[in-house]
Amino acid sequence: MSLVLYNDLTRTKEPFVPLKEGHVGFYSCGPTVYDFFHIGNARPFIVFDVLRRYLEYSGYKVTFVQNFTDIEDKMINRANQEGITVKQLADRFIEEYFKDADALGIRRATHNPKATEHIPEIIALIEKLVEKGHAYAADGDVFFDVGSFPSYGVLAKQSLEELQSGARVEINERKRHPLDFSLWKAKKEGEPSWPSPWGEGRPGWHIECSAMSMKYLGETLDIHSGGTDLTFPHHENEVAQAEAATGKPFVRYWIHNGYLLIDKEKMSKSLGNFLTARAALQKYPAKAIRLFMLSAHYRSPINFSEESLNQSLGAVERLENCWSDLEHARKNRKTTSDGSRNEFESLFKEFEDRFITAMDDDFNTAAALGVLFEAVKTVNTYLKETQTLEESFLELAAEFFRKIDSVLGVLGLDAAAGEEDAAEIEALIAERNAARKNKDFKRSDAIRDDLAARGILLEDTPDGTKWKKKA
Repeated sequence: MSLVLYNDLTRTKEPFVPLKEGHVGFYSCGPTVYDFFHIGNARPFIVFDVLRRYLEYSGYKVTFVQNFTDIEDKMINRANQEGITVKQLADRFIEEYFKDADALGIRRATHNPKATEHIPEIIALIEKLVEKGHAYAADGDVFFDVGSFPSYGVLAKQSLEELQSGARVEINERKRHPLDFSLWKAKKEGEPSWPSPWGEGRPGWHIECSAMSMKYLGETLDIHSGGTDLTFPHHENEVAQAEAATGKPFVRYWIHNGYLLIDKEKMSKSLGNFLTARAALQKYPAKAIRLFMLSAHYRSPINFSEESLNQSLGAVERLENCWSDLEHARKNRKTTSDGSRNEFESLFKEFEDRFITAMDDDFNTAAALGVLFEAVKTVNTYLKETQTLEESFLELAAEFFRKIDSVLGVLGLDAAAGEEDAAEIEALIAERNAARKNKDFKRSDAIRDDLAARGILLEDTPDGTKWKKKA
């Protein structure tokens, strides 16, 4: 079986075949950087990070592009309130975004384009739309003419009339149709602006994603992802303006993640259940948040609650305990080689094949986690019930966990910093054991207390001292 994705453009599961063999052009909508990103944003950031990792695991070279919207009404209003420039506000929250995204194990994109750094590309795209009769100027503004594009509504699967009746439409007498949307906005007092053929102004929100994605990935993208709330109007408008300009299909596979609810209600500042990712990270370990986000199918809604996060926390602890016991056994338990390698290779190959089957079925991370925990149970049973361990079992088990975690990122085994931390911890444990041997209990207790303060728990066993990080 090869990878099959649910394509929102066709509303069916389709075999994934990239435009260029062996290479995937992947664009994912990024944040508007006027504040810390919230836990609802964290869901697409995490799940599409895992999809990117899985594509790489499957042998593809992935060019992953995630934008920063760094000019927008909310940004202008907040910058004016704080008495700073929009650029200062954007720079601050881009830095904060990376702090939180890095903490959540989200790998950095190949490119993180900013709207304000791509004004020439945006203007060139608008000019092409005007030239082809798909856009028109009105008093310094430029609007896309939805009536000029017969396929408008292809992603939402609705006609213009249906979309108009279901949408909140800004009344503007200069528009030819109520659903016409801004490509360029004329300058207003107190707003940043750039020169253009239509006068000083700034880009609309939708045009930036089309312009930047096509700059880095070409006129047709393999995958475009984002939250389901972006399907209309944002992604619908991206399709219209890109395809009207190029005459080519804009995206081959559209994928959207489901809503994140908080205690079964949609997150809202008015309800008082608004939660930033940073606030969540102060309460729960990053790996527990990450595992929680992957515990349901990405297209399904998921409920963020204390109970569900505590369940994820317990699951992470089981993973970490298994890995800790495995590593301890590799270093301290008696081992032998009796020719059982082929048997163990078959065992872990079966686990990996089942993991691949789950992920190939529209990126089913919930089923993939189920396979991982079956492997944990098998390894735990083997370590507990076997006196003299097979070297090949320990080696193949560790290799399996590393492979799977390179995709899911729920153990952090691929982090170089983690390896450096482990080496330091092992050195401190060796120093503590030497101090105990020399009856220097003051020093040995001080090392234990120091490690405990850093979240490192020690367990003295007949096979030596084991350690694990407190989840």
